[in-house]
Amino acid sequence: MSTTTITARLPTGWEALTDEEVVSRVIGGEGALFEVLMRRYNQRLYRVARAIVRDEAEAEDVMQQAYVSAYAHLGQFAQRARFSTWLTRIAVHEALARNRRRGRLTEMDAMPETDGSGVWVSRGPDPERQAMTGEIRQALEASLDALPDSHRSVFVLRAVEGLSTAETAECLGLSEENVKTRLSRSRAMLRRQLFERAGVAAPDVFSFHLSRCDRVVTAVLQRLAISSAAGSPPAHG
Repeated sequence: MSTTTITARLPTGWEALTDEEVVSRVIGGEGALFEVLMRRYNQRLYRVARAIVRDEAEAEDVMQQAYVSAYAHLGQFAQRARFSTWLTRIAVHEALARNRRRGRLTEMDAMPETDGSGVWVSRGPDPERQAMTGEIRQALEASLDALPDSHRSVFVLRAVEGLSTAETAECLGLSEENVKTRLSRSRAMLRRQLFERAGVAAPDVFSFHLSRCDRVVTAVLQRLAISSAAGSPPAHG
């Protein structure tokens, strides 16, 4: 879901605010503005949570808890990192904690280094690639689910969400070399399973549709006991 789509239901003017401006105003008492941040980052948080917990409903639960935790600790956001990175790390930690509680987190064997340069991307606007069917998309998601836990989250952040190596490393608490290695191995595993045979593109996987976006936003706003930003015009000054 693009930022334009995510913010389409908010009053005109909200999308122009930077993350830092929104955080500052929420801390200053405009709690309803927190909805801007949720709608801005719902897609990313869903994808990274889904990549870790491998369950759609639980991924939404992870998102809700991550937003509640972020709201409660906004005063601790020191702007040493981008807000999006800080928020993503909260979601990653929550998702990993759920995996540990369920005993699903597995340790990975040491792996040889590879150059890991670059990110897998679509080869161009080939009509056959653009016409990805639901069945192919489901097959791709199943292939991603088959990746080791530690590789899946790296692939989703780098190749699907388009984060840089440095930001992915910061979000996941890894070294940049480790990110490159895991990305390279993920690409090789996925290529063997699907890419060369089907020629599919990554950007549509684990999509967070608008109905889910609204559901998560509503649930978090209710838990925080604040009203929706969509119900009032933006403040100025």
